[in-house]
Amino acid sequence: MTGPVPSARVAAVGTGGRRDGLAGRQPDVLRGIALMCAGVSLFPFMNATVKLLTAHYPVLQIVWARFTGHLIVMLIVFLPHYGRGLLAPRRPIVQIGRSVLMLVSNLVFVIAIARVPLATASAIGFTSPLLVTALSMPLLGERVGPRRWSAVLIGFGGALLIIRPESGLGDPAVLLLLGSAAAYALYQIATRWIAAFDSAAVGIVFAALFGSLATSLMLPFIFVMPASLFDLLLFCLLGVLGGAGHFLVIKAFQAGPAAVIAPLGYVELIGTATLGYLIFGNFPDGWTWLGAAIIIASGLYIAFRERRLR
Repeated sequence: MTGPVPSARVAAVGTGGRRDGLAGRQPDVLRGIALMCAGVSLFPFMNATVKLLTAHYPVLQIVWARFTGHLIVMLIVFLPHYGRGLLAPRRPIVQIGRSVLMLVSNLVFVIAIARVPLATASAIGFTSPLLVTALSMPLLGERVGPRRWSAVLIGFGGALLIIRPESGLGDPAVLLLLGSAAAYALYQIATRWIAAFDSAAVGIVFAALFGSLATSLMLPFIFVMPASLFDLLLFCLLGVLGGAGHFLVIKAFQAGPAAVIAPLGYVELIGTATLGYLIFGNFPDGWTWLGAAIIIASGLYIAFRERRLR
């Protein structure tokens, strides 16, 4: 539901523009690794919670709980330090557009995950960094060499192994996951651009605030009262898991070099596959694992090349 962890290039900007070797101190690599593993380990639980809720509750209500809970967590974390400036972006129009992309990505993801196994959804979501690379040339004017273009094409070949269009797509919902990944990639590109004007904290809180307000407008018309205390707990957990996960990922990139921290985002796939099997009884087949491995290898190669070029 969050989309994959940002690529090293995006994450370096997402921490306020600081890159490897943070200003004034050596990066604490082990701390960064621990924080990253802790952060991404929460996302599979959030996605499993979403999938459980989609069986009985409207998509908009689930997304509302996700953004509202996330907003509360982020305000608790950042408001004492930033104050009212947290809600005063210097480029509000860009922040609104960026927030719309995040909202669309989450809405589409929730619709799709009701019908697609968790691990499949997670693997397709990892195409987002590939899309960031492909779109950075036309949208940001960056040069993408033949090696990274090759990695992008190979990565999407891995996605085709998961989707398997020759089998009638299995379930067209997988195409929605590609749409969600595309929206999230555009969100990341907008995040890179806006980093020159607003801090990462402002961007995170603004996106959560926009998503919460936008879905709140529709909530009175679609709201379904939680049927049990367990369901109520699941709704409450959504935002906490997402907010805490994102906060830990941010702290991880602040603690250690992005080239080391970013690849750990793929650990999420292991947790997702495990929960998918334990809770829903579905385990990825060999083609899905092969496709996921190709996507991950392509993403890691792109991150390595960008590191070398920097």
